[in-house]
Amino acid sequence: MVKASSIPLPKPGHIDGATQGLTGTMKIPHVPIKFHEERLRADPKRVVVRPFELAWQADKSEPARALLLVQDICKLGASEAAAELSQILAEFGERHWQIERMFERRFLHVMDDLGLNPANFEEPHRKLIGAYFCHEYSYAAAALMNPSIIPHPDQSMLKAGSLRFVMSMRAVGEGHISSIAFREGILEPGPKLALWPTTGPALSAEQIPYTGKSPGGVTVARDNDCTIGNCVIFPVTEAQRNGLEDLRLVKFTHDDGQAEWIGTYTAYSGRSIRSELMRTSDFSAFELSPLRGPAASNKGMALFPRKVDGQFAMIGRQDGKRLHLLLSSTLYEWPTNGTPLAEPKYSWELVQIGNCGSPIEIDEGWIVLTHGVGAMRKYSIGAMLLDKSDPSRILGRTPHPILMASEADRDGYVPNVVYTCGAVKIGNDLFMPYGFSDSGIGFISFGIRDLLASME
Repeated sequence: MVKASSIPLPKPGHIDGATQGLTGTMKIPHVPIKFHEERLRADPKRVVVRPFELAWQADKSEPARALLLVQDICKLGASEAAAELSQILAEFGERHWQIERMFERRFLHVMDDLGLNPANFEEPHRKLIGAYFCHEYSYAAAALMNPSIIPHPDQSMLKAGSLRFVMSMRAVGEGHISSIAFREGILEPGPKLALWPTTGPALSAEQIPYTGKSPGGVTVARDNDCTIGNCVIFPVTEAQRNGLEDLRLVKFTHDDGQAEWIGTYTAYSGRSIRSELMRTSDFSAFELSPLRGPAASNKGMALFPRKVDGQFAMIGRQDGKRLHLLLSSTLYEWPTNGTPLAEPKYSWELVQIGNCGSPIEIDEGWIVLTHGVGAMRKYSIGAMLLDKSDPSRILGRTPHPILMASEADRDGYVPNVVYTCGAVKIGNDLFMPYGFSDSGIGFISFGIRDLLASME
C-alpha cells in the first residue's frame, strides 16, 4: 500500500497515468495526461466600474436617499464640483477606459430612475452625479473557476494545426456574485498553450435593446474598444441577481452550415436557480434568455454541437444523481425530463454524476466528459463515449477518473474539487482547462486514443 505522503505531486510535462498518483493507492491503467505550467487564480486588481445602488428609505413619504444625494451634489458650486470631478478623474481615469463616458451614462440612468429631466443639469454636475453612483468592483477577487473552451470566431493567420480559442471562466467577486469572464489564446500542436495577456482595463458588457424572440431575454454588448479578454458579463435580470454560473460553451453548427456560439449556464437569484442560454455570433453582442420546460429547472445542461436526428439535444442531470439525454424541436423549450442515460457505477461517482461540458464529436461517436462525486464529496473527472447516431446508447465509459484533486489542487474555497465546463479537440488530443477547489484554473491535455483505450 502506498502511503498518502509518498504520492508525488503533478508537475508540468507528460505523466504516466499508471504512476502519477492521482488516484490514491493502486497502480491501475489511466489516461496519460500532460499538465501545462500555466495557472490562473483570483486577481483583485481586475476591476470594472459598476453601478452603485443606494437603498430607498423605508418611509415612502420621505425622499429617496438617491434623490437626496443628487440634491446635495447640486448644492456644490460649479468650481467646487469641477475640482471634485478633477480629483476623481486623476484617481481613477487611468484605471478605466472612457470613464467620463461611463459617468455620463450612469447619470442618465439615475435621472431615469428618479424621474428627473437630465436637461436641467449641466457640467460638471452631470458627470459628478454619475461618479457618485458608481463604484469599482473587483470581479475576480474571490475566485476564477469552472472554465469552458471553444474555437475562436477568427481562425486566420495561424500555423498549420494550430487553433485560436476563447475560454470562458466563472469569476467570483464581492458578495460571491458570479460573472462571466473570458481569455483568448492559441493552441499549437503538442498541444502547446499560449494565453494572450489581459492588457488594459476590463469593461462590463452594457445592456442594449433586445431583438431576440425568447420571452424574458436580454441582450448585452461588448464595447467596441474592449477586447474579448477584457469583457465581463454581469447579471442583468432579477433571476440572475446573484450570479451567472458555469457557462458551458459550444460552437453550434446549424443545418445550413452557419455557426454560432451557444452556452448554457445557471442563473441564480439568491433564492432559486434556472437554466439559461447565451447566444453570440461574434462575441460582440450576447443574447441571454431563460430556458423553459421541466428540464430547464435543473443545473448542468450541455448542448450538443449540432442537431441529432433533426432535433436539438442536450445532456443534463434531472434527478440530482443521473445523467439524462434531452431532446427538443426548439432551443428554448425543453418539455420533458428526457431519457435516463447513465447512473453512478464506480466508487468515485456514487454520490452523483453530471456532465463536464458539451459532447465532443469524433469519428467513433460523442465524447462526454463527466464529473463524479465520491466519498468526502470529492469531485473527479471521467468520460464516456456515446453512439454517434443514437446518443442514448453508451459505447464506453472510464472506470477510473481522468483527473482527481491532487495535493496541489485540493485546498481552496471548496476543497477536493476538480471541475470543467468543456474541452476542445486539437489534432488527436483533447485540451481541457479545469477549475480546482473553486479557487483557480489549471490546464491538461491527453490523447483521444488513450482515452478510448481506457474505457470499459
